[in-house]
Amino acid sequence: MGIEKDKDVAARIKSVENTAKSFKETAREHDENITFPTENIDALREIGFTRFSIPKEYGGDGISLEEFLRHQETIARYDGSTALAIGWHMGIIMDLGEKKSWDEAVYQRVTDEAIHNGALINNLATEPATGSPTRGGKPETAAYKDGDDYIINGRKTFGTLLPALKYAVVSATIDDSGEVGDFLVDTELEGVSIDETWNSIAMRATGSHDLILKDVRVSGEDLVGYRTPGKKSPAGWLLHVPATYIGIARAAQDTAVKFAKSYSPNSIEGTLSELPNVQEKLGRIEMYLLEAEHFMYSIARKWDEASDEARMQMGSELGAVKTSVVNKSVEIVDLAMRVVGAKSLSEDNELQRYYRNVRAGLHNPPMDDMVIIGLAKSSINAIGDE
Repeated sequence: MGIEKDKDVAARIKSVENTAKSFKETAREHDENITFPTENIDALREIGFTRFSIPKEYGGDGISLEEFLRHQETIARYDGSTALAIGWHMGIIMDLGEKKSWDEAVYQRVTDEAIHNGALINNLATEPATGSPTRGGKPETAAYKDGDDYIINGRKTFGTLLPALKYAVVSATIDDSGEVGDFLVDTELEGVSIDETWNSIAMRATGSHDLILKDVRVSGEDLVGYRTPGKKSPAGWLLHVPATYIGIARAAQDTAVKFAKSYSPNSIEGTLSELPNVQEKLGRIEMYLLEAEHFMYSIARKWDEASDEARMQMGSELGAVKTSVVNKSVEIVDLAMRVVGAKSLSEDNELQRYYRNVRAGLHNPPMDDMVIIGLAKSSINAIGDE
């Protein structure tokens, strides 16, 4: 597509592709052992990937949303866990740069660390009692004022990328006001620790452990913002989630097609790829991929070209992309497994890993029911009574 005609973009795409290919070699090992792929993150740091989405005025490459999603899809074809994990850093650093919602000096400090030391950041808002933050639960993690500082206590779950994080943006209820604040927490501070709780059957190598904060002292300037639980403005960067699952679906397609072209049981002449019933499944896979990619990348380009005001009206479209693309990706992996048959259930077959991983997308925000209800309300408001 268009962005690939830009020489800088083409060079970055090629660099990420060449780097990510090696991730497939260790994906099974990390999945089986629930270990974090530190070497993959380091390899991405070495090619400068983690600064691609930092705005140019802060020393990054200032890539577009469309390009960001293409990189995510590429990495996920080789290792979905690595793609999902690094995608949070890439998207958050991009979003903060676009919205300029933080004090500039604080953002500059974080981007300098990211560029020169490979520092990574993620938002940690989920808690055992609140569930997904998109549901509107108020955090039990608490912060109280102590002079010019804040003291934070609490536990955050689903801390994706934790083994490699330098910074965690932690939501906490501020004792004296009852407001919910976002605090920038350096994971090297005293009182910060990781409880290695991650034991999911899906995305096992994302390092999504619990973050423990016990009397963690942060400065007043590290209160970087406030939030209303359950309310968020439209965020194009969250399309890194469906981009990751399309990448996994592409990997499943590769496996299914290669199997169909090479497997020739003695009950037929030729290979499975010549059978109409197998071709029907492979054709559906390609159709779903075309639909998903066209939908996602067209909305990404719309976001890239839109004004700030227009972006504020894109919430329904962004949610629809996530829901549609992830559900199509689940269908694609299912069809790939039907092509391969019972062998796809073997622990030695990568399709069973793709099947487990792709289903994780159903539980990434925004949730399907909230998206569908939101779309219904949009249509009800848009179509007048006759």
